[in-house]
Amino acid sequence: MLHAGLDLSRRKLDICLFSDQGEHLDQLVVPPDVDSLKALARRIEEVHAEPVMAVIESMTGARIVHDTLEACGWSVEIADAQKVKGLAPLACKTDKIDSKVLATLSHRDLVPAIWLPDPRVREERELARFRLHLVKHKSALKNRIHSTLINFGKPCPVTDLFGVEGRRLLEKLQVPEPWRSNITASVELIDDLEDQIADANKRLKQGHADHPYIPLLMSAPGIGWVLAFTIASEIGEIDRFESPQKLAGYTGLCPRVIQSGESDRRGPITKHGPTYLRWALIEATMHALRHPAYSERYQRTKKRLGKQRGAKIAQIDVARRLAHAIWHMLSRSEEFAPRGAAFRLAA
Repeated sequence: MLHAGLDLSRRKLDICLFSDQGEHLDQLVVPPDVDSLKALARRIEEVHAEPVMAVIESMTGARIVHDTLEACGWSVEIADAQKVKGLAPLACKTDKIDSKVLATLSHRDLVPAIWLPDPRVREERELARFRLHLVKHKSALKNRIHSTLINFGKPCPVTDLFGVEGRRLLEKLQVPEPWRSNITASVELIDDLEDQIADANKRLKQGHADHPYIPLLMSAPGIGWVLAFTIASEIGEIDRFESPQKLAGYTGLCPRVIQSGESDRRGPITKHGPTYLRWALIEATMHALRHPAYSERYQRTKKRLGKQRGAKIAQIDVARRLAHAIWHMLSRSEEFAPRGAAFRLAA
């Protein structure tokens, strides 16, 4: 067995090759394109004629390297970049040294490998994430229009500036150029984005309405169809989480823990894990905190920590509790029902 450490950058892939006895065999550099990766696999097979165990850090582009080399017969793991830094802190950091560190971790069987979603889960994630990307662009344009009105002292007498009455107001709005043209262009872009978001919603429901997690997730407070699909796609398979605490840790909503001797401090949330899963849980929490299962705990935490600081911390606390509930729901294939409730509670 050969052990290969792969360090990927925009223009090259550094490869460090170790034997099964830990001997440094070769140091290579190839372009990170599919043809070059296939040629690399053929070259190493011709020279060494042994199976290869490779490691690459998680980053943009790592997946295509993984897929291409696995198709060539290699066994490739993607390592958690943060954990690699913890295992092998470096005084001098170069691409060549990074590849050597990864090969060493593979040889010593210390790779902090991450879970790799299958093509179905990757497709689901891309659909949900692109929809969210469109929504963020739409919100940014709306905020820009509201900002223009405030800057020119124009009141907004309607509840929805982008409803029927609001559109009439925007058409008659008297502001100088180039702000007038920018508002018109922004409204047109918002309409186009809304059409694309509607099309994305249609694709989600047509192709993935039979996802087994979605009906269960929709029984929880604050989770509608879109959030349910986003959470389901980001979690992937619930079986990979041994406990509700593991799932909560994966969301990145748990506080940092800093311990040394008798000192034990808690910092801000780690934010490790999928950004989109964290967003979906926080979004659901905005409604869940008014639900009987969580409202009392939310109000108690907010009061204890103060209105300003406490509200945010209490919201994150409820999001973690919701993650715990989701683990139980999906693991047991049961709808939302808080422990101890006299009757089933649903959204």
